[in-house]
Amino acid sequence: MKRLRLLLLAAVPVIATASVYLLAPEDSGAGRAGPDLSTAYRAQAAENAEDAEGAKTWAEQTRSASYEQVIGDVPPGLAAPAGKELAQQLVASAENSTLDWRSAYAYIEDIGDGQGYTAGLIGFCTGTHDLLTLVERYTKAHPGNGLARYLPALREVDGSDSHEGLDPGFTAAWKAEARQPAFRKAQDAERDRVYFDPAVRLAKLDGLGVLGQFVYYDAMVFHGPGTDATSFYGMRERALEKADSPTGGGSEKAYLEAFLDIRRAAMKTRDADIDTSRVDTAQRRFLDEGNLDLRTPLEWQVYGETYRVP
Repeated sequence: MKRLRLLLLAAVPVIATASVYLLAPEDSGAGRAGPDLSTAYRAQAAENAEDAEGAKTWAEQTRSASYEQVIGDVPPGLAAPAGKELAQQLVASAENSTLDWRSAYAYIEDIGDGQGYTAGLIGFCTGTHDLLTLVERYTKAHPGNGLARYLPALREVDGSDSHEGLDPGFTAAWKAEARQPAFRKAQDAERDRVYFDPAVRLAKLDGLGVLGQFVYYDAMVFHGPGTDATSFYGMRERALEKADSPTGGGSEKAYLEAFLDIRRAAMKTRDADIDTSRVDTAQRRFLDEGNLDLRTPLEWQVYGETYRVP
């Protein structure tokens, strides 16, 4: 789940480039109406905000049959192959300081953020349950893998920054397992199950275009799918209190401005010195440019580095 990036990198920007397919054009109006949703869906927000299982409820709700047709009528957006590739590049620029997101499968280190080891392409953490869930699910499908022997220790350190039972061999075991196609596929699947799919589906239900879908996804990755004030679902509820979503008849741009304001404040609440450039000079830049469809070419800055996708 998310790394708190505290350090600004070089003062002189480094230019990174990569090829990506052009996203299909969509309506870029600032006040598009969004899909027609039921009253029950709109009322779910208040209920989930009070529910300790709210994050799980939202994820299940967006997969329910009652919304399949609604989501099916919306363009693929970020879920299209080109959109998903671009999303991974954007996240990797902030999570791993690269556009080559596939190079992050073997990544693992303790970055001193109180979440233990951060690992893999989406920043799974030993202290935030998602890394444990990944290894449990992978071991169920592939018994005897190189990480299975660490499951007792992973259960013990879950929720803490402890390395007890993991050192000295866990980091080497992770890197070795990351050479296995099955483990890379497992990381992809867990990223999609926990972060990408719920974020994109809910963004579509809120009437958001490709940029808004990415805004939700990146927030889900960094803050985690919780309902407290600094987690994704909690921030979304607060944003809806400040501005109507397009589904609620509001302006898409105004709603995303409110969401990004709340997200930036949540990042600062976690650490007053944290670098917020993934919001300030990336997502906010796209929004200020009116690029609600996240059309390429794109240029943005994160941690003092400049990235470009042609």
